[in-house]
Amino acid sequence: MVPARRFGQLADGTPVHAHALGDAQGLSAQILDLGGILARLEFPGAHGRTSLVLGLGDAQAYFDDPAYLGIVVGRFGNRIAGARFELDGRPHRVAANEGANHLHGGMLGFGRRLWQVRAHDAATLVLGYHSPAGEEGYPGNLDVTATYRLQGARLRLEFEATCDAPTPFNPTHHPYWNLAGDPAVAAAAQWLQVPGSGYLPVGEGLIPTGEVAGVAGTPFDFRSGRTLEAAAAGGHPQLEAAGGYDHCLVLEPGSRTHAVLYSPHSGIALRIDSDAPALQLYDGHALDRQHPGIGRGLCLEPQGYPDAPNRPAFPEAVLRPGQVFRRHIEYRFAAPGPDAGPQDVLAALGRA
Repeated sequence: MVPARRFGQLADGTPVHAHALGDAQGLSAQILDLGGILARLEFPGAHGRTSLVLGLGDAQAYFDDPAYLGIVVGRFGNRIAGARFELDGRPHRVAANEGANHLHGGMLGFGRRLWQVRAHDAATLVLGYHSPAGEEGYPGNLDVTATYRLQGARLRLEFEATCDAPTPFNPTHHPYWNLAGDPAVAAAAQWLQVPGSGYLPVGEGLIPTGEVAGVAGTPFDFRSGRTLEAAAAGGHPQLEAAGGYDHCLVLEPGSRTHAVLYSPHSGIALRIDSDAPALQLYDGHALDRQHPGIGRGLCLEPQGYPDAPNRPAFPEAVLRPGQVFRRHIEYRFAAPGPDAGPQDVLAALGRA
């Protein structure tokens, strides 16, 4: 096991540790045993080593954080309407932690709990967590591992889980990306491409209405790639209703690349690959009041559909006994340089 670095402690005295992957010449990461939080991620760009994700300074700040910076999300990422659902004919109530709704696993979820470090070397960190039946209101005991693997310019997060009773399960990852590495550079100035032909309109409480709407002619069309600034310039009722982007994009069938993100400032590009069916896009607009001074970042969260336990028309997100849940999210980086064209960005990521 590689020695861990103490990252402070929680208010009750519980110590939290940071676990390093990679090296100072290439991609490097620091991950906390608190919530599996990706606290730091660096890669060399046009201005030297560049911090790619927003982070906080100590363990208690992460525990108190209302923005879910960097956490492993579970049991269920995104929202469950009314903090209730019916499963196999039985009603269940889960913790209501966003008004009347359930968000990102509840009051503590996975992101404010200590995970067990099962293995750690220079390239791999394996974290495990046992979620007992009734935690946050969920049925069934759940055992989950989250494995971070760093190889070259790629960081891969792999989930594996089993349970002893049927339970909704939709894990995801919640880093805030600003590849510029500078809070003064707008996160919305990053160039984004997503192969999503549909999106889920939301109503009150940012709960999906159940409709899958086409992205053509809307600010949610990133198929050809553009900045969020340019996409949102014309306005849209959905952006007004949500206060900005906080919407689930439905990926084109068979797509493994969920998003490409590029900063003309640092010259760094990111490609996100996953086997999840959808991608939540959040522009971080609440950070201005939640964490003044750290700037904004884009959340690009591969996941199942929000509120799926209450939407029979959505793809099911239920794990059952005897099944082994597996999902991966891979972050691939390259540095094509400032002001690279879209084809240069894609070519560089293809070589990474």
